[in-house]
Amino acid sequence: MEQRLSLVTLGVRDLGRARAFYESLGWQPSSASCAGVCFFQTGSMAVALYPVADLLNDAGLRGVTPVAGGMTLGINVRLRDAVDQELDRVLSCGATLLQAPADTHWGGRTAYFADPDGHPWEITWAPMFPLGADGSLRLP
Repeated sequence: MEQRLSLVTLGVRDLGRARAFYESLGWQPSSASCAGVCFFQTGSMAVALYPVADLLNDAGLRGVTPVAGGMTLGINVRLRDAVDQELDRVLSCGATLLQAPADTHWGGRTAYFADPDGHPWEITWAPMFPLGADGSLRLP
């Protein structure tokens, strides 16, 4: 199997509300979106919003109650101050603060928020991982 992540699908309770939240962040839905799913191109991969009951059914997990967490979705930014600026923006769009911006022991800065469905996101400035011109994160 190739070492690649192509798509992250977030199970959401209310597709319209979730789509409106991400659009309020400035994300543009793909023309592949339809009444039952919304796609956003995010660099070399994509994020999909899909009703959680449908997602669990598709995965063969009927009767399971999903729990947000266990992983975070990350957005790396180019500048230290951008962590605070981006966090302010997502909070003004309805996100919930999980962890205020703080400098890290490894020399970066990070903050955490949850989207309206509780999916935890991290905003990070990691000076040892500069972003490419296209926004891509390339590990050494």
